[in-house]
Amino acid sequence: MDALERILSDERVTDRAARSHEPGGRCVIYRMRRAQRAHDNPALETAIAVANLLRLPVVVFFGLLRRGRAANLRHYAFMLEGITDTAARLERRGVGFVLRTCEGGYSGPEFAAFTREVRPAVVIADENALRGDRRWNREARECAPAALWSVDADVIVPGHLLGKEHFAARTIRPKIHDRIDEFLHPIGNRVVGVKWNPRRPPASLDPLENLLATLRIDRSVAAAPAFRGGTAAALAALKRFIGGGLHGYAERRNHPELDATSRLSPYLHFGHIGPHTIALAARDASVPARDRDAFLEQLIVRRELAANFTRFNPRYKSLASAEPWALRSLASHRADPRAYYYTVRELENAATHDHLWNAAQCQMVSSGWMHGYMRMYWAKKILEWSESPEAAYEIAVALNDRYELDGRDPNGYAGIAWAIAGKHDRAWGPERPIYGLVRYMSNASTSRKFRSREYIEQWEK
Repeated sequence: MDALERILSDERVTDRAARSHEPGGRCVIYRMRRAQRAHDNPALETAIAVANLLRLPVVVFFGLLRRGRAANLRHYAFMLEGITDTAARLERRGVGFVLRTCEGGYSGPEFAAFTREVRPAVVIADENALRGDRRWNREARECAPAALWSVDADVIVPGHLLGKEHFAARTIRPKIHDRIDEFLHPIGNRVVGVKWNPRRPPASLDPLENLLATLRIDRSVAAAPAFRGGTAAALAALKRFIGGGLHGYAERRNHPELDATSRLSPYLHFGHIGPHTIALAARDASVPARDRDAFLEQLIVRRELAANFTRFNPRYKSLASAEPWALRSLASHRADPRAYYYTVRELENAATHDHLWNAAQCQMVSSGWMHGYMRMYWAKKILEWSESPEAAYEIAVALNDRYELDGRDPNGYAGIAWAIAGKHDRAWGPERPIYGLVRYMSNASTSRKFRSREYIEQWEK
């Protein structure tokens, strides 16, 4: 087995086009999509390893959509803060970075044109569990001749190894634990053998305001002031959490008024930090085992269960993704009377009778983030106050994706599916109005679990 075949034998790497490298290629391209970082990035490190073997430079291509279908100023400002950080880190490592703005909601044509311009030997992309990579074969025909590989840089255990959709944490946990030791180790940051020497200097990303001004995006949702994008900010947030928040995490994580969670989900969503970096820091922290284990369960098992859901269930954005028992139960209670009905506008404006729910909605709208425990309650009440389960699911997805910095993410979709449709859960009896056998949460029981009055006073506007 030659050196390139050994790299391809890494189970993180998938050969999408079944093609050897192009002998006359002048570089290796890493098409950066979800893993928007230059630190501890398995896709980037694979590209550098291949380039070093072929004695070629590496260049990163990033396609910036001028018009985001669901994204807005909040998402774009955070993402571009991260891209600016990443571009600077790549330059220090001797890796090229090319950003091209793209029309039409898809970067494929611009990427294909770029490959014809630089003539790569190998193209490597990071995988996206939301889309799969069904476009690879079509792009192979449009791009310059090259090997096309993909790398799952978003999870610890590569998603394709799990083979199918898993229906609960209890089914996926042993699969992950069986292989965790193979993949949970430092990624490393290789030295580049041949530095990128562009024919023309790359365009500067500063100031960000100028680049943002050229984009045709929704500007009605402001940037989130409490979060700054980028790997530097992500590593600082991780350091704060490991140094303070992780101790006592098992007890405090379901107390929204304490704000004892890591708040790393926006950085994970945009790939400004990777799960390996976080997991290794938590594993090696001097904290009680129960705190470490509780956090790693959320970071690895629960997060990778969500990625598995969106990878293998193409209906993840709709109620149709639910299990048959939940669909039957919800359908049998479709006509149940609702004590309250709220329009999308009323929900968006936090104009309900429920002060706890209003506080959660206000936290999301104003800060770009909602505490995980409140996300469950928030989605379940949308089910209770909507005309149908289908409408509730659609509303929850729309609000989550519009306001959360970590919206449009497997974790968010799996959380909504759990709350509204019993995904990754079991049937809970006795049957209740509207919910049927889907797990119920009430204002009274939820409020008793933490100091809800403090949370309401902090966030309800």
